Amino acid sequence: MKVCNSCGKCCTKYSNGRLSASADEIEYWEVFRPDIARYVRDGKIWMHPESGEEITLCPFLRKQSETFFTCDIYHDRPEDCRFYPVTIAEMVRDECEMLEKKDFANPDLAQQALDELMADSRP
Repeated sequence: MKVCNSCGKCCTKYSNGRLSASADEIEYWEVFRPDIARYVRDGKIWMHPESGEEITLCPFLRKQSETFFTCDIYHDRPEDCRFYPVTIAEMVRDECEMLEKKDFANPDLAQQALDELMADSRP
């Protein structure tokens, strides 16, 4: 398995209403990160601060080039973002660029490698 190359596929795929934040995360943002909290409405994240409409892409995703993205709130991003990816099947479905040919040949071993890689991101 390769190291994440910041291709942005996961961020663009899940931005559009497919992410959530816990009440604790929202409370933290309200106190310490009002710049993030302004994009929360009625417990839903990435809502336009004025219109209240859902935003199609995370407002903190920055396209640096055609193939490289960064996250302006990386250290305070929602758990949904921190925990991703969870399974090899999810990575395959999402066309994750971290996967290598050997990962497809032995998904159980690839899952072990993924679990080790993500150990500090997950509870």
